[in-house]
Formats: sequence, structure tokens, C-alpha cells
Amino acid sequence: MTTTKQPARVRFAPSPTGYLHIGGARTALFNWLYARHTGGQFILRIEDTDRNRYVPDALDNLLENLRWLGLDWDEGPEVGGDYGPYFQSQRLDLYREWADWLVEHGHAYRCYCTAEELAEMREQQRQAKAKVGYDRRCRWLTPAERAAREAEGRPWVVRLAVPLEGTVTFHDLIRGDITYDNRELQDAVLLKSDGWPTYHLANVIDDHFMNITHIMRGDEWLPSVPIHYHLYRAFGWEPPVWAHLPVILNPSGKGKVSKRAIQNPDGTVIPVFVHEYRQIGYLPEAVVNFLSGIGWSLDDKTEIYDRETAIAAFDICNIQASPGKFPADKLLWMNGVYVRQLSQEALLEAILPYLHEALGVPVSDLRQDSRLRLLLPALQERIKVLSDAPALVDFLYADSIDIPRPEDLIPKKTTPEQVVTSLTRSIAALQALDTWDEHQIESALRGVAAELGLKAGQVFNPIRVAVTGKKVAPPLFVTLAAVGREATIVRLQRALALLQTA
Repeated sequence: MTTTKQPARVRFAPSPTGYLHIGGARTALFNWLYARHTGGQFILRIEDTDRNRYVPDALDNLLENLRWLGLDWDEGPEVGGDYGPYFQSQRLDLYREWADWLVEHGHAYRCYCTAEELAEMREQQRQAKAKVGYDRRCRWLTPAERAAREAEGRPWVVRLAVPLEGTVTFHDLIRGDITYDNRELQDAVLLKSDGWPTYHLANVIDDHFMNITHIMRGDEWLPSVPIHYHLYRAFGWEPPVWAHLPVILNPSGKGKVSKRAIQNPDGTVIPVFVHEYRQIGYLPEAVVNFLSGIGWSLDDKTEIYDRETAIAAFDICNIQASPGKFPADKLLWMNGVYVRQLSQEALLEAILPYLHEALGVPVSDLRQDSRLRLLLPALQERIKVLSDAPALVDFLYADSIDIPRPEDLIPKKTTPEQVVTSLTRSIAALQALDTWDEHQIESALRGVAAELGLKAGQVFNPIRVAVTGKKVAPPLFVTLAAVGREATIVRLQRALALLQTA
């Protein structure tokens, strides 16, 4: 089955009450993929009606990180379009107009209950062990009773007059036909006492007037569909096609990903905001590839694919209904694959900000550093995220190498005397080289090992620690070539002195 029949108009409608969450990014991605697949439009609409939870820099975060992911929008903030404004706070008159229309035509009513009255009502219901919810008392007010409350100047909200009997059935492209009993539904608030709409009213009106054809959103919004369906029916409008995406679970498969952190089975915490992945040094191509595979797959074997391949294959009907895990280890692996696909120049430009921040070296100096360029191929094989880079090359920019303990220079099954001898011979062999390059360095050091009857690691490992301060570093010979003859000899001599005085 395919849903690809005509260009789709889809939307991503975040609220600026927080930063772009990895779950929201997947929702945006699936909508974007479907719009591109059908040759339609991807609309960005900002649902900024919750003024109490508004976060001042959330909008900038949303826009910046959608752009970073490459999810360009055809209509919306900073782009415009024929169906704006694209901020709900700029569409208040439209919502009020249609709320009044609903009341005038008997599909909604004004509720004058105060917060205290509602609280008392709920408490009485709890004590009676009855279903807790609005009891529709204002729905049955007589015209005279309404007029009296209006004359008192009592604040009011507008509530939807939900049918009291029957059922509502709608089709979800992912979950199939879903039926709700109208008796289980509340008379939802549509317009608040301050004149601002709730999600239900603004959502339906905007989707209609923006000609949205398909709504893809998280399945936490599934219970709102019956309310929206009744609103479409009251207005006499054709509802869009619904598709509710499965939740994203923690890597363990237990519990859905929270709004604040992802919980690993070992107890470690993984970030949930897109900007955090960007800061750590994930590539947008890897994040997009990864997110597209949570709930959808290209096929049963291909894990690495570009966005053009995903666009060509994407279909809503192929999204699974069951929840999908967030396999953080796979994202790390996948990012490493994309890092290795970068050109050397692109890799250098990508790691420069991380090197500058960690090492304090000006970007212009780093860009021109031949030593760094010499190590790039080795770095590319080892980097999983861009922020790995500083720890792999910091020894290039150190005035001296700190070796906390002499024991760090002594490999297993090797005596201190053997290390002193191998370092002494290695220094002499390296000083005698006519040409300082990785091939000559390798030949000289392998010659020392053969001469002393030692294994390569017994000779190479102390040199690695002496020159880099690490037991794990880029390949030794290119590392020494990058560090340079003078700095290498000085560091080896310091290590030798440390052993001799221990």
C-alpha cells in the first residue's frame, strides 16, 4: 500500500516552550521526508499560545537546529507564504471569530465556572468515587441564567459541546481504524478566559486554513483526535489524514524517552536536545540517517543511506506502530561512518572549533599547521564525534608531557632496565636519521627492537607514552613525524631521566 498520490502539505508545529527535542526532530524529519517524497510543501508553524511556559530563546533554538539538520521549510517564519501568519499569537482574531461561530450555531457554549467551583466539583467527584471531569453544568443553563452571569461580568471560557451518545471512528495511516466512545469524552475548553485559544481550537483552524493534508505527530496526541474530529464536523470541514508516530523508548526498551534525558541501561544519561548533539560533534547527516530509522526503515538490511535515498523510499504506511528504541551506540557508530566519509579538508574545518576551544590555539594557526594535517588521516579513523579530536592531538601543542608515574613507561613483561636501554638506543637511532618521516622513523625503531631482541610493543609503547603522555594515541610513527625531531628527542630524554632517577 502506498500513500503517494498527490503533493502533500504537511506541517511541523512546535511550541517555543523548550528546545528542539530529539523526538520533535524525528517528527519534523518524517514530515519533511513525506513532503519531499510527494513533491509537496513542508510548513513550519509556531504554536506559541502557552504564554506561561514560553522560553525566550526557544524559537531561535528551533529554527537554528532545524536548519542544521537540513530540514528547510517552504512556508513559515523568516520564509513567509500565502497562508500566514505562521505564529498562532498573530492569529487570535481568527480563533475568536470561529469560537463565536461555534457558540452561535450550538456546537459550543460559554462556561462561567470559576477555578474554585471546578476544584470543588472535582473533589466531590473523587469523594463519591465518580469519574472526575467537567459535569457540563453550564451546558444546560437557561438563556436567563446565562444572561444573569453575563450581567455579573463573570469570566467565561468556550467549551465544545461533545455529542453525548454514539462513537467517533477515524482512520490512522499507521494504526488503522480507531474508535472512541463519545460518552468518554470531555467538553474540552476551546477558548480560555483571556481570549487565547487552546491547542484544540487553534490546531484545527490552522490546519484547515493552511490546507494541511496530512498530520504526522507523536502518538501522545492521539486522544485529542476525537475532539478535533468533532470540531471538523461542527465546522463542516473535511478533516486531514492522521498518522500518529510511535513513541521513542530508552535504549533498554523500558520507558519512553523523557523530555530531559535518555537513560542508558548502565545508568548513564544521554542528551535529548538536538543542540547538545551538535555541540558534542555529531554530524547532521548522521543524526538524520539515525532518526529516520526509529520507526521506519529503508529495508531490512541497509543502515547507512543519504537523505535523497530516504526521500525516494519514504512512505507513511511503512512506519511501524510499535515503539522504537533509541540505540545510542548505533548513533555513535553511524557518526563515525559519516566522519570517515568526509574529505580531509572538510574534516579539518569540522574539528577546528573543538580544537580552538579545548587548546586555546587560534583557528588560523590550526588551519595552517602542517603537523595537524599530517595526523588527519589517523584522526579520521579514530574520531566518533568531533569533540574526540582535541584529546587525540593535544600533545602537539603541549610545552611538555606530564608522566605522573615512571611505571606508566614500563610495558607488561618488561623491566625498567630494558626500557632505559630501549629509550637510550631509540634516541640515538632517531638522532641519526637523515630524513624525518614516518617511514624512516619506523625503520629505525624496528631496528632497535630487533637489535635488543624485544617485541615491537616493548620498544614502541614507552616511546608513545613519553611523547604523547597517553597509552592510546594515533599511530606512533606518523605521531613522531608530526611532533618533529627536536620535540620528540627532548620528550624521550625527559622520560629517560625520569626512569633513571626513579
